Amino acid sequence: MTRPRIAIPIPTSTDPEYNDQGWKQYASAVERSGGEAVAVSLNDPPAATARLIAGCQGVLLPGSGADVNPQKYGQEPTPECAPTDQLRENVDELLLQDAHNMGKPILTICFGTQMLNVWRGGSLIQHLTGTAVNHKAGRTVRVAHTAAIAPDSLLSQMVIDEEAGHHLLLPVNSSHHQAIATPGDGLRITAHTPEDEVVEAIENAPDGVGGRFVLGVQWHPERSFDASETSRAIFQRFIAEAKAWNPLPPSTPRN
Repeated sequence: MTRPRIAIPIPTSTDPEYNDQGWKQYASAVERSGGEAVAVSLNDPPAATARLIAGCQGVLLPGSGADVNPQKYGQEPTPECAPTDQLRENVDELLLQDAHNMGKPILTICFGTQMLNVWRGGSLIQHLTGTAVNHKAGRTVRVAHTAAIAPDSLLSQMVIDEEAGHHLLLPVNSSHHQAIATPGDGLRITAHTPEDEVVEAIENAPDGVGGRFVLGVQWHPERSFDASETSRAIFQRFIAEAKAWNPLPPSTPRN
């Protein structure tokens, strides 16, 4: 069977070193799970981007050093808010719209999860304060904290018992200073940090729109692909969904 093509935007329009290191990790996780990683430039005309992603069977939105423009969820930026990356946001929105319209599987990570939430009409906490949990642990910390996974969630189907135990407390390599405040339309919270209730994962609610696989996590399973069986399971399930994807007929309700 042909490997499903997975559209992955270049992480930033401003940081080539970050792009080179980060994109390769996402692409490696996709390809080792049976997919074909397709780089989506942030500089092509929208029509060219649309043609490229039309030939893809899934969308992966990666992390970024930028923050989502807070004006998109009705706020002015705080001093702690990082600069925005309009080119990356434009491409993410094209990818999300295509995947929504066609029912393609979506996996989002860190910044990508925040983009998904805002695109669906949700809001963000611009900077996490007043918590003892180290959410911004960074690339070199293997386990920053645990995330409590909702037992009835899509995500729980990918969590390996040996890692999370019977209480579904999954060790995660967190690396974010922002978080979801209000979930977007059709999204539900399916993981949080027990100590401070910070949202760590969202996914389509049972009555959500778009395809059947829409999952966003705030940690970085691509970085822990070798060390974590759950990280591998997340990518393997995503690729399996992309292999099984068929376009939604125009008359099919998005639910």
